[in-house]
Amino acid sequence: MPTIPWSGPSTPLPCHSSTSISSVLWKPDIVCQLLMLFLVKLEKSQPQKTDNIGELDLDKQSELRALRRKELDEEESVRKRAVQFGTGELRDAISAVEEKVRYLRPLDFEEARELFLLGQHYVYEAKEFFQIDGYVTDHIEVVQDHSALFKVLAFFEADMERRCKMHKRRIAMLEPLIVDLNPQYYLLVNRQIQFEIAHAYYDMMDLKVAIADKLREPDSHTVKKINSLNQSALKYYQLFLDSLRDPNKVFPEHIGEDVLRPAMLAKFRVARLYGKIITADPKKELENLATSLEHYKFIVDYCETHPEAAQEIEVELELSKEMVSLLPTKMERFRAKMALT
Repeated sequence: MPTIPWSGPSTPLPCHSSTSISSVLWKPDIVCQLLMLFLVKLEKSQPQKTDNIGELDLDKQSELRALRRKELDEEESVRKRAVQFGTGELRDAISAVEEKVRYLRPLDFEEARELFLLGQHYVYEAKEFFQIDGYVTDHIEVVQDHSALFKVLAFFEADMERRCKMHKRRIAMLEPLIVDLNPQYYLLVNRQIQFEIAHAYYDMMDLKVAIADKLREPDSHTVKKINSLNQSALKYYQLFLDSLRDPNKVFPEHIGEDVLRPAMLAKFRVARLYGKIITADPKKELENLATSLEHYKFIVDYCETHPEAAQEIEVELELSKEMVSLLPTKMERFRAKMALT
């Protein structure tokens, strides 16, 4: 049940059905089916992005509405296939859940929220059963799904401050998970959570920058907040990248296929984050640009010697090549400016 691209507390929703899934049978694969049902349906709308902060493209919504009738016909056949595992009361319970998920492609916040609340209800049921003391892996997977529900719901939210709060909720539920996890036994889980937390901070920083751009001149508090989110994202991306090092702390010359894309994405985002740090010190900004360039160059150089990597991050690779070309000129301007002061 992966949740990364390898890609005030809420009140539990009152049960919509007299049949509680937990009263039938609890198994990890069933939890996966139920929670992924909501995630998949919400995520179907996410490709309709307009910018870095992933807002809905409102111009395309009428086109999407025209597709709904066709999708509703297809949904019935998908639903029948999805409930073929299990029999009797269990199958009926799962069918009852799916009947509540009316839309394949939510088109606005209210429709997405309807799916989110129903999915969150089953998250709470799953968390109640899969306590971390006895079901470490299952508990973490459920929390990751809860985080993913908030992530896709944030996509539909127009208010950027509220979107920030949704990502903050994700961080609040994910950070405690890795405090007591032994990375020796839970290496993959640690990596997934580190990457996800990093990206949540990354999204929050982008949103705060977008909010600040609408102001005539951001105040010191806003600048401090943006830099704080930047540093938190850098921290967790670096933890993730450091987990790839060998026992001698050397970064691998060949990155394994299972972590290739997230590793390249982490390098790209670290490069971008260093370029986004706000500072009035030209010397510090020059240092940040140099570090940014170093990470962009790593991506370009690695993809030249490992063509399979280029296929994983085509967009990021093109942007990295562009930055490798542009940053040296920008850095020279900074050096010239510093020489005059």
